Amino acid sequence: MLRFFSKFKYLAITLLILSAIIITLFYNALKPKEVLPVYQPSMVRAELVDSTIQYVKKYHTIADFKLVNQNGDTITQDDYSNKIYVADFFFTTCPTICPIMTDNMTGIQKAVAPYDDVMLLSHSVTPEIDSVPQLKKYALEKGVNDEKWNLVTGDKKQIYRLARKSYLAVLNDGDGGPYDMIHTENFILVDKKKRIRGFYDGTDGEDMEKLLHDIEVLRGEG
Repeated sequence: MLRFFSKFKYLAITLLILSAIIITLFYNALKPKEVLPVYQPSMVRAELVDSTIQYVKKYHTIADFKLVNQNGDTITQDDYSNKIYVADFFFTTCPTICPIMTDNMTGIQKAVAPYDDVMLLSHSVTPEIDSVPQLKKYALEKGVNDEKWNLVTGDKKQIYRLARKSYLAVLNDGDGGPYDMIHTENFILVDKKKRIRGFYDGTDGEDMEKLLHDIEVLRGEG
């Protein structure tokens, strides 16, 4: 009896391995592919969205833009064409959440360094303070890779419109004027079709892990 089992031992092991492979292949074939939501203005907190688009339920994309980065270069939507990117809003003199957000964005920059199709974009909400030299100083202090990450300044009205009508990410403080804004901790994930695919707390480590995971999901979409 023992001789009988020893004779077929290797066959049994081979069958077990093949069974495990087949089960794994079936599981992967049947497992639904992870897909990120496509965010529309109607899906976002109303106070973060311009009132003119609060009820839009489809076809929302990031509007064209023309801003200036830390090197004095003009940055437009063409620089992000066919790219996945992470956007946020900040200002260089912010003493509260901005340093944490920037440190986390630096971590994202490092993680996506090998990916030519992933970039970062940070908009100043105080463009009158954040001149090109100020942004350059900040970029050098924070280890910004100019090829991967643009810190942009420009016309405040344009930045306000982008924040409220495109990225759905800042509050209107209603205080100092029609274009005054309070930035949030939000990081916004944008796909290659200029659609919003996720919002993340830029001060939270777990959310940063989720953001990196979701970037991989988008890269898998092709």
